[in-house]
Amino acid sequence: MSTNLPFKRFALLALLPLCAQAAPDFDKWAEGLAVARMRAEPTLATMRQYLPEAEQQVLDGQLTPNTREQRAARIAAAKAALKELGGFDRSKLSPQERTSAAVVEWSLRSTVDSEPYEDFDFVFNQFRGLHVSLVNFLSQSHPIRNERDIANYLARLGQVAGQIDTGIARAREGEARGFLMPRFITEAALGQFERFLAAPAAGNVLVVSLAQRSEKLSGLSAEARAKAIIEAEKITAESILPAFRRAQALLQAQLPKTTDDAGLWRLKGGDKAYAYELRRNTTTDYTPAQIHAIGLSEVARIEGEMDGLLKQLGYKEGSVKERMVKLDADLQPKEAEPRPALLARYESLLRDAEKRAKLIFDITPKAPVIVKREPPFTEKTAAAHYSAPAKDGTLPGIFWAPLPGPVFRMTNMRTLTYHEGVPGHHFQIALQQEAENLPRYRRDGVFAAGSAFAEGWALYSEQLAAENGWYEGDIAGRLGQLDAELFRAKRLVVDTGLHAMKWTRQQVLDYGIPVAEAERYVVMPGQACAYKMGMLHILAERAKAQKALGARFEMKKFHNLVLQTGNVPLAVLSQVVDEWVAGQQK
Repeated sequence: MSTNLPFKRFALLALLPLCAQAAPDFDKWAEGLAVARMRAEPTLATMRQYLPEAEQQVLDGQLTPNTREQRAARIAAAKAALKELGGFDRSKLSPQERTSAAVVEWSLRSTVDSEPYEDFDFVFNQFRGLHVSLVNFLSQSHPIRNERDIANYLARLGQVAGQIDTGIARAREGEARGFLMPRFITEAALGQFERFLAAPAAGNVLVVSLAQRSEKLSGLSAEARAKAIIEAEKITAESILPAFRRAQALLQAQLPKTTDDAGLWRLKGGDKAYAYELRRNTTTDYTPAQIHAIGLSEVARIEGEMDGLLKQLGYKEGSVKERMVKLDADLQPKEAEPRPALLARYESLLRDAEKRAKLIFDITPKAPVIVKREPPFTEKTAAAHYSAPAKDGTLPGIFWAPLPGPVFRMTNMRTLTYHEGVPGHHFQIALQQEAENLPRYRRDGVFAAGSAFAEGWALYSEQLAAENGWYEGDIAGRLGQLDAELFRAKRLVVDTGLHAMKWTRQQVLDYGIPVAEAERYVVMPGQACAYKMGMLHILAERAKAQKALGARFEMKKFHNLVLQTGNVPLAVLSQVVDEWVAGQQK
């Protein structure tokens, strides 16, 4: 089993100045900063597979510590790096380097600005809590390519209990200062613990995942595989399950002390924490009131368009929401077990989208994309999402589709495919990974750039499909696209409502938001606003370029520019588009 000693050495490196004076080669400096971050965050390093093989293998057997010391070290490193970044004369950098510098600066500053709000996080929340992220990372993202990966997997299993116990201690600290999850979030998390603990160790997802992924591994003997599975079962039974029971007991003890108050407004400093989360996620300086007003305006516009289409299908009575529920009910599958057919339909839509995309994109990813059903452990609370392809080709891009049932969202299957798959997240993320014009630290997204670009692109992709006739002959599908956009517009209203205007959970539900989504906004403040704000910004940049270039504007070139720029804060995207327009005009 690997120890944590190598991490401690690398973590110290992350705190040291990378250069005494500003280095003349900006990309070299930024790459050094990226390497230091990977060394300090082994979990992220595994997902990026960023470092030389020997060093990467060491880190692949470790989990990023979730200690207060680790968080303090990350902020200290960001402060030191910002100081170094200030030593570069940006007027002497190339356009690509200036963009990179702006991305790095935004990321570092966001980390530094997070310092006052480090304890505004619910440790065991139902959406991205410690218990969820650990299980998902190990069962879905940790690579199983060879015997060394299996040894590293077992090493990481051995560290899970320690991470859970550290999380328990942090949750207790929060309780001591009155920082408890709302009652309904605690109940949702307890449901996850119950499902995780229901099966014996042999049937636990952490053991089953290893068994399934190692089944056809070349070069691995049946004896070695069986031994590894037995070891995983042993660690799970003796270490992981008891730790999860301890966390479960903590939440059960906290439940009677919880209330239904949900927003950050209820916490001391919550208004400033929410303003920070909005800036971090939308990469804008819009206030909660401004975002709330944009949401209300967009809701009215989209519902007006949906009303007309619903009437075309004969749905004339009731609110837009009531009529959409009726339409979805009328479209429910007739099979006793419809999930295989639904997954097959998603796959068909994905392949069709790849053909259609050739008309508006001349650069597409080399990496393939597939659709898979969300695992049962998280299916009841998960939203559809995308996971990036492995750079070595061992994993495709994956569109994860939750199908909990018993009622299925039929109208949104097409637009969900465009959002998560093609030309949405798959194009944006896979093409960024493959973009040879970008330095590696930007290809691999080492420096965070908020959610607005990525989620904005995915929502833009839904509208792009509508603009290009992909819903022709499918009014129900077009209504699904508008309903998805309406949903994102409503998010602007309810997220700001929850965290800045003292909305209750019930008010959010009454506004037409499903339970799982409403509870997601509670534990991820500001993130839900990234989608619509990002989409509106990309549309505004496109309109600006079209107006400036007139007949010389080419949609394919605009898409190339945006996708090959990669994930950047929205203000940085505006600079890139302005420079591109100026170049085209010359």
